[in-house]
Amino acid sequence: MSEKFAPAHQDPRRTPIGRGTPGPLGDSLSVHRASNGAAVVVRRTRRRKSGIAAFWEKGRAVIAVPSRLSLEDEQYWVPHMVSRLEGDTRAKAAGRRGRTPAGDDALMRRCLDLSARYLGSRAVPDSVRWVTNQNGRWGSCTHARKTIRISHHVKGMPEWVLDYVLLHELAHLIHPNHSPQFWAELGGYPEQDRAKAFLEGASFASARNIQGMGADLDDDGGPDEGGDDDGGELTHAAQEPAGWPPAGQLF
Repeated sequence: MSEKFAPAHQDPRRTPIGRGTPGPLGDSLSVHRASNGAAVVVRRTRRRKSGIAAFWEKGRAVIAVPSRLSLEDEQYWVPHMVSRLEGDTRAKAAGRRGRTPAGDDALMRRCLDLSARYLGSRAVPDSVRWVTNQNGRWGSCTHARKTIRISHHVKGMPEWVLDYVLLHELAHLIHPNHSPQFWAELGGYPEQDRAKAFLEGASFASARNIQGMGADLDDDGGPDEGGDDDGGELTHAAQEPAGWPPAGQLF
C-alpha cells in the first residue's frame, strides 16, 4: 500500500508556472516561519526575471522571487529556500556542507535512534540502504524481510524530512498498512506535517517540470533584489533533477 502525496493543485502538470493566483508586489510576510521562529519575507518584484534568492536581512529570511511566481508556487519554493538557507548557514558555521548520512551504516544508526526516540525501539530493520533505482517513491519497506530502501533523491533534503521518511518506513515494520494505528505511531514526530508539506511541494514542482526560472539566477543585479550585506545570498534555479519521484510516494 502507499501514501500518495497530492500536489497543491489538482493535476498541476496542466498548469504552467505563473498561472495560479498572482502574488502581491513588494514585500509580504509569508505564512511560513524559519525554524527559529523568525519571520519570512517574500520579496516579489518585476525586476527579477528569473531565479529565486534567499538571504538574511535584519534577522529575517528574505526570499526574492519573480513577480510571475504565483501564490501556489510560493507554497513550495518559500519553505524549500528557507530550508536551504538555514542549511547553508549551519554548514558555514560548522565549516562543512551537508549533514545527510552518506552511507548505509550511518542510515541504519539514524533509524535505530529514531526508533528508540519515537517508536519505543519496536521497529528494528535488518537493513536500511540508499538506492538509485527508486524514482517513483521516496522510500519503501518490505515488512516480511524487514528491509528499508530510501531513494537517493532524498539526499540533500533537510534532516527533518529524511527523518520523517525513515520513520514512515520504520512504522511499516510495525503496521504494514496505512491504518489509523500506523499514523498513530508517527504522531509523536513534531515535524511530520512540515515534512509532508515539503515532500508535497517537491512532488508538485517535479510534476509541473518547473524550469521557467532557470537560466540567469540573478539577472537584475540590483542591490534591492536579493543583495546580502554578508555575501550570504543563496540562489536556486526553479528546476529539480530529472527522475524525481513524480508523485512523491512513500511505501
